[in-house]
Amino acid sequence: MNFAGKPPPQAEVIPLFPSPASTPYDQLRRAATDIAERAFANASSYDRDGAFPSSDVAALHSAGLLTAPLPRDLGGQALTGVALADILRNIGFGSLPLGRLLEGHVNAVALVRRYGQPDQLAAVADDVGKGKLLGVWNTDDEHGLRLVADRGSLRLEGRKILASGAGHIERPIVTATDGSGARLMVMPCLRLGEKADLSTWRAHGMRASATGAVDFSGLIIGAHQVIGRDGDYERQPTFSGGAWRFAAVHVGGMERLLDLLREHLRRTRRGGDPHQAARLGQAAIATETARLWVERAATYAEDPAPAQSADQIVAYVNFARLAVERAALDLLELIHRSVGLQAYMRTNPIELFSRDLATYLRQPGPDRALNGAAAWVLESAAPTGELWK
Repeated sequence: MNFAGKPPPQAEVIPLFPSPASTPYDQLRRAATDIAERAFANASSYDRDGAFPSSDVAALHSAGLLTAPLPRDLGGQALTGVALADILRNIGFGSLPLGRLLEGHVNAVALVRRYGQPDQLAAVADDVGKGKLLGVWNTDDEHGLRLVADRGSLRLEGRKILASGAGHIERPIVTATDGSGARLMVMPCLRLGEKADLSTWRAHGMRASATGAVDFSGLIIGAHQVIGRDGDYERQPTFSGGAWRFAAVHVGGMERLLDLLREHLRRTRRGGDPHQAARLGQAAIATETARLWVERAATYAEDPAPAQSADQIVAYVNFARLAVERAALDLLELIHRSVGLQAYMRTNPIELFSRDLATYLRQPGPDRALNGAAAWVLESAAPTGELWK
């Protein structure tokens, strides 16, 4: 079968660098800030195995943040670039699990916008408009998820693991391999709680992300549920180039931790100590460094110059992703040295955010990302000052 996908027509978008007078963006940002503060206040109540922040997700829907990445003609704001990075950062400031769920939702919308047919995008917009959260689940177990021919139809067999929002997301995008070896994106329909197993997610952090395994065996898939063509999911630069989105959520968590460190030093009146001041200064540098990398990567990936190649975009975003990881690890060490044992007490929000951030930072293939980006730098003929222009 030929499931060729066509990109939808370009729609008006919120500017990559929105001005303060940009009313839709202002409304979204204020809503994200309010939701983040409520999520932060509720974070400890959701910090348990198998939890899902349902009230916070409902607030995202009520504020228009689930529909915001959709085109304007389908009820969205076409949110992208630095404006989207800012929203993701704001949500991460309140809750890293909630930010992870929103980032997965945004990724799913972006994939359907890029590779789906107009009727598929319209169906997704209808679901999102009703408050349904989307997600992308691409991690296979040792057997892999397969599309099996079944009397003229296709049937899914197998599982996805490490699926955030399992049991709560009804329209995930999953990758599956058919009998010819084609790697396709499929968007099955699930019922709430169906086929989800959260018992295996016993991670150090991100407990409120409802991450687990989902068994799709036996689900019949129609042609309208296949998004795009063979290999579209891994197609560059969008595959690796989208990493700036989860890095933006990481930065939000870093900003919360820096705020918590500042509050601790003020409350204990230890900020004047030269060693504490030095650590605070280094923590501020690390956090701002991460933010700047993410903003540049968001622009680089979403609004590339005509001369920028796919390999160049992937290299820059991979460097940004790894720079944020390094800055976050440095920040965690500085905070733990400054705060000491109190930072490991479960009654301290630093402990929860540190656990969530340390867990969320474990993204796949960091060595491969670094080696690939370094190889591009090595092979480029441009002088260092011109590498990213």
